[in-house]
Amino acid sequence: MRTTIRLPDGLLEEAKRHAFETGRTLTALIEDALREALGRRRSETTRHPVRLTTFRGGGLQRGVDLDDSASLRDHMNGADASM
Repeated sequence: MRTTIRLPDGLLEEAKRHAFETGRTLTALIEDALREALGRRRSETTRHPVRLTTFRGGGLQRGVDLDDSASLRDHMNGADASM
């Protein structure tokens, strides 16, 4: 199918140069770019929400700070078992 698109001069020249350097036609370059952009959009919209398994309990253990990764690592390694 034929269509007309309007591109800024600089972008068109850069696209032509890239197509030439990669041994493709301008049409092939534009097709690939569109497929990639549409594929990214498709993968973003088809993501399923993550369902976390939870267990009974009173929430976080005493002394656990989820915003402090070093402290959390130490806690998981038993460095602060006294808490």
